[in-house]
Amino acid sequence: MAGLGDIVQKAFYLGVGLASYAGERAGSTLSQLRTQAQKLADEMVERGEMTAEEARKFVDDMVIKAQQQPSGGTAAKEGPAEPRRIEILDEEEPSTSETKKADNLRDQVEALQEELRRLQRE
Repeated sequence: MAGLGDIVQKAFYLGVGLASYAGERAGSTLSQLRTQAQKLADEMVERGEMTAEEARKFVDDMVIKAQQQPSGGTAAKEGPAEPRRIEILDEEEPSTSETKKADNLRDQVEALQEELRRLQRE
């Protein structure tokens, strides 16, 4: 039975080690994001595209958004999600030219979706 205790203890230490490593990686990734966002903001301030206060807010917002997003590990394994379908309800009858334009746009969207699927398979 001592062997089972050793296995449980090793499994526990493995879990603690993985959690510690994941925490370190997350902290490292956030610090890298902050550094990159700060560089971008500094460049935009130099070019006069934003003020220093806007740059500080921009960097803070980027870090907050990164912290709020769930980890991409599970979503990346599941594969790309299909775009959400949107149905537009209109009580008025569309004119013939509007119908043709809508049909043309639908055809273009379907062609682009098929092209995207083909590129994802490659």
